[in-house]
Amino acid sequence: MTEFLQAVVSFPFLQNALLAGGLASLAFGITGTYVVVKRIGFIGGGIAHTVLGGMGVAYYLGADPMAGALVAAVISAGIISIVRLRARQHEDTLIGAMWAVGMAIGLIFLAKTPGYSVDLTSFLFGNILMVTPRDLALIAGMDLVIVLLVGLFYRPLLAVVFDEEYARLRGVPVEVMYFLLLCLVSLTVVVLIRIVGLLLVIALLTLPAAIAGQYTRRMGPMMVLAFLLGLAFTTGGLALSYGPDLPAGATIVLLAGVAYVVSLAGKSWQSRRLRVPFSGEN
Repeated sequence: MTEFLQAVVSFPFLQNALLAGGLASLAFGITGTYVVVKRIGFIGGGIAHTVLGGMGVAYYLGADPMAGALVAAVISAGIISIVRLRARQHEDTLIGAMWAVGMAIGLIFLAKTPGYSVDLTSFLFGNILMVTPRDLALIAGMDLVIVLLVGLFYRPLLAVVFDEEYARLRGVPVEVMYFLLLCLVSLTVVVLIRIVGLLLVIALLTLPAAIAGQYTRRMGPMMVLAFLLGLAFTTGGLALSYGPDLPAGATIVLLAGVAYVVSLAGKSWQSRRLRVPFSGEN
């Protein structure tokens, strides 16, 4: 740990990585809470994997790949929202198809890009140690958008997450709010690509909020706790990976996974202990 702290003081790339982890934690702390409570983790996975298609097209056209990722994520959110609320059938099939087709489109366009020399593993697994000041500005900007949207539409989103039919009876525009929710997921996915990559993004989108949900049922405190847990996981994962030279993104997710299992086991043990009647002698 001392070696890591000394390195943080000396190396700007580690400072950028820590800041990126904190900024990303804010995004997945807020959005992940909605994902966990609404139980739409699979939808988040579908959106995440269509992002590669947008990035591949952007590379082929010579545009910013992050812009392509954002466009693809929002388009996929719109398609899923329409099918979910209007067609009301085969939603899981559609998401699975988008999952596969999005990645296939990305691979095809990347392969046909003239002079293509991009390391695909950086998209699939991420590299938080390669985050640049420009990436930090982008993540901070998306954080601001997410915070503003949640601040403006907190109650309608809350109604849609817990009970769509009740929300509709109360006059809440359910279709619009559901699409907005998926757009928040899209923004968060794009934020997390640089941190842990497409294959690990769902873990950080769900695990901190899932742990927080074991200790509180209120949305506000759950978001705050998920943010703090995400911050602990990204910082701790960076520290643990530095000495042995392990992949930082995978270490972060592994730490979050272990924490989830330990928390789940602890809560289960506590529940069983409370249910066991006291049988001691007077």
